[in-house]
Amino acid sequence: MDLSSQLLQLLFSGLTLGSIYSLIALALVTTFNITGVLNLAQGEFVALGALLAASLYTAGLPLAAAFLVSVALIAALGALVERAAIYPARESSALTLIIITVGLSISLRGLALLLWGTDPVSLPAFSSGGPLLVGGASVNLQTLWILGMAAFTMAVLNIFFELTYTGKAVRACVINRTAALLVGINPGAMSLMAFAGSGAIGAAAGIFITPVTLATYDMGFMLGVKGFVAAAIGGMNNIRGAVLGGFILGILEVYSAGLVSSGLKDAVALVVLLAMLMLRPEGLLAASGRKV
Repeated sequence: MDLSSQLLQLLFSGLTLGSIYSLIALALVTTFNITGVLNLAQGEFVALGALLAASLYTAGLPLAAAFLVSVALIAALGALVERAAIYPARESSALTLIIITVGLSISLRGLALLLWGTDPVSLPAFSSGGPLLVGGASVNLQTLWILGMAAFTMAVLNIFFELTYTGKAVRACVINRTAALLVGINPGAMSLMAFAGSGAIGAAAGIFITPVTLATYDMGFMLGVKGFVAAAIGGMNNIRGAVLGGFILGILEVYSAGLVSSGLKDAVALVVLLAMLMLRPEGLLAASGRKV
């Protein structure tokens, strides 16, 4: 493979990784915009969704049915987590709520280890056939599914926050909780909806990426970290920024690992996060003055 084909292949790999990080960042940004809570357990929703779908598929359910059941169950788990751990501490400081989500992450990871063990599980690709050849590089068909889901999720969330009454209501809960209560908006119901929605997005993301990456009980930790970095790059209040941040991080990781050293892959996320915190902590797209 010549240099141009190699660079193109790395670009496609970066776009695949970037779309994965974008999906997790979108779930983080959604929860943060609605509740003001930075949910560091988001990566565990991704892992649990993938593991559950693989188990259901192995048990005999069609892939589409396993997908729907897993997304619904992890959405219910997200709602349960919010009612059991977040809602009772809703008046606590932001730091306390973050620590609670860290504890939830550890607990959910332990539950996944108990139920599924350490062996990786897989799912079949959503489309049959070999990879597409573009300019001397190959594109896995599952990559197109992941990219499509990232684009679809961004579009739906953008429409929800910008064009619907409910979307404006949930943002009002974050801006001024008391004022939202006075005009009849229930912040508790909105928080419940946010965690259920983030659980559904995380589970769907996990299922979409499993045919490419396999799924393990501990995959959620690093995915959650990189999803957070992606959200921080674009701005925690900006949905389009979450997608942009995911692609930037994915491409940087792949080119660093492919052209310099594979050992840099995970380090890139931390370096980028530190750089963003020092140079532009509000995110790349915060200059537009618009949230979400």
